[in-house]
Amino acid sequence: MSGFDERKKGQEAKFAFDAEKKFRAEARRNKLLGLWAAELMSLEAEAAKAYAAEVVAADFQEAGDEDVFRKVSGDLKAKGVAVSDEAIREKMLSLIAVAGEQIAAEG
Repeated sequence: MSGFDERKKGQEAKFAFDAEKKFRAEARRNKLLGLWAAELMSLEAEAAKAYAAEVVAADFQEAGDEDVFRKVSGDLKAKGVAVSDEAIREKMLSLIAVAGEQIAAEG
């Protein structure tokens, strides 16, 4: 095998690894966001876990984070919880960092 082919396979493997890591971090962030929102909505433990799973599932509606944002924002507003859109977006940003650190720590 030529050096070029080996380098190409290495780059493909790195791309796949990075994509999987990004996917896992976003899914973890969405779970943490769902648990945060569930706490704001005063959901009990089992209901909070179920809600966090709904938030994770919401991410599969379209590309990007807007589907998750709309889900959480809409649900908080429906429950009468006063949280600004900016606060939700800031929480999403802070939690992606937390999720990335957790994923990295897991190996």
